[in-house]
Amino acid sequence: MTPADLLELYKSQALRIATAESCTGGMVSAALTDVAGSSAVFERGFVTYTNAAKMQMLGVNPQTLKSYGAVSEQVAREMAEGALAQSEADVAVAITGIAGPGGSEFKPEGRVCFGLARIGRPTQTETIEFGPLGRAAVRAESVQKALTLLKESADS
Repeated sequence: MTPADLLELYKSQALRIATAESCTGGMVSAALTDVAGSSAVFERGFVTYTNAAKMQMLGVNPQTLKSYGAVSEQVAREMAEGALAQSEADVAVAITGIAGPGGSEFKPEGRVCFGLARIGRPTQTETIEFGPLGRAAVRAESVQKALTLLKESADS
């Protein structure tokens, strides 16, 4: 599904989107706002690259960051829920991961955690191991996954 198709789907359901992005640095927001008329659906985006930004802008709990690290489903959940709480959106998608280069034995390059929060529904989280595809490819795959999560939320 293209960003334009996704926006039309959301517009037909009168739903608004917020994003909370770390490793993608605003690429999901850019993909959506590249489409003319996106303001009817796209409410706002948060680029929270540092832990401090995650806490200040989205209300991510410092203890969650300490216990699980920024690249975790727990933080992705709090990012998505924080984006909903700090916006006028109905649905929020969050992304946090290690695009590369680098990583560790416990958090390898290509690990990306996603959160999807929607008013009135339980928040969903998911981790995908894209592997060491390279920074650009991991980020591009993460954007596509975020768009897919948004589509699935509107379809359900």
